[in-house]
Amino acid sequence: MRKFKDIAREHQMVLESAMEAAETAFADAREICLASLQHNGRLLVCGNGGSAADAQHFAAELVGRFERERDAYPAIALSTDTSIITALANDYGIERIFSRQVEALGRPGDVLIAISTSGNSPNVLQAAASARKTGMKTIAMTGQGGGHLGPMADVLLAVPSTRTARIQEIHEIFLHGLAELLEIQLSDTKKTGKEL
Repeated sequence: MRKFKDIAREHQMVLESAMEAAETAFADAREICLASLQHNGRLLVCGNGGSAADAQHFAAELVGRFERERDAYPAIALSTDTSIITALANDYGIERIFSRQVEALGRPGDVLIAISTSGNSPNVLQAAASARKTGMKTIAMTGQGGGHLGPMADVLLAVPSTRTARIQEIHEIFLHGLAELLEIQLSDTKKTGKEL
């Protein structure tokens, strides 16, 4: 019978692999988000199920705060407005619930953070396609290999695992890491008046 320590060890192994594989991509993702926010851009975040919860959590950290008192940063989770989502699903199909919002809210210079553990969620893929047409950058967070989403992204943060639970756990670390570093860098930029 599996014990908690077995799950924790598996998480640790995936995390160690992810740290090695994603270091450069994570730095690139941070720079893309930082550049957007420094030039009045905003971050749009989408995903399904647990990934929708991660999108909402990340947006909350930016609009509210992570650890520092500072200005609010513009971030929108595309999974939160039930009236929009149900209208779009009814009128256009579930595949369009994120892409239509990207078309409405996204601008050149904004960033889409597209979260899909498989990398193959049709509505996330369509959001990435709409982001490209809009002139936005896309950061994809996926599991092993990146699926169809990987080649559509400017930056791919692919967790080297096929287990949804482990992938989502590492995605949360990626998102907390981004929130922490963006908060530090943007706060320091405001204090010094210089872009980092």
